[in-house]
Amino acid sequence: MGGRLTRVFRTFNVESRARREISKEKPTPAPRHWPPRGDAAADSPEIKEEIVRKDDRLLTLLKDVYVESRDPPVRVKDGGGEHLPCKQEEKRLTKLGHLGALDVKKVSKGKISIVEALTLLNNHKLHPQMWTAEKIAAEYSLELKDVTSLLEFFIPFTVQEFPKETKKAIKS
Repeated sequence: MGGRLTRVFRTFNVESRARREISKEKPTPAPRHWPPRGDAAADSPEIKEEIVRKDDRLLTLLKDVYVESRDPPVRVKDGGGEHLPCKQEEKRLTKLGHLGALDVKKVSKGKISIVEALTLLNNHKLHPQMWTAEKIAAEYSLELKDVTSLLEFFIPFTVQEFPKETKKAIKS
C-alpha cells in the first residue's frame, strides 16, 4: 500500500518538473588550474639542488632500521588423510541409453543422472502400467516418495510436427 502511495507522489507532475529542470540555465564550471610547464620547473636551480642533496639526518635514521623476518614454523601433515572422504558412498553403474557418451558412468545410490531421469520419465509417459513408481524405485535404487514426486511434478516435453497444410494456414 505504501509503495503505491509513494509512486503517486513520485510520478505527480513529472513532465512539468522535467521541463523546468531542463530549461534552467546551466551553471558555469569552475576554471581549470593549469600547472606550470614541466620544463620551467625542471630548469629551476633550487629544485635541481633539492633533488641532488642528501639529508644526513635521514640517512642515519635509515641505517638504524634493522628488519628481521622469520617464516612461520612448518607443520608436517600426517598422511594426507584430509583428502579421503568421511564415509564411503555406495555407487551404482548407470543405465546408459543412446546418450551414453554424454552421461556419467557411476552415480551414488539414491541419485540419478540427467539421462536416466529423462529416460525414466519418458518410459513412464509411454507405458505407465509397466513403468510404475515402485518398479522405477527398485530399478534405479531410489526412494518411493522421491519417485512419486518426480513423476507428479516433472513431465518431459513432446515434439509435435504439424502437417504442411496447417503451416500454410497459420502463415496466411
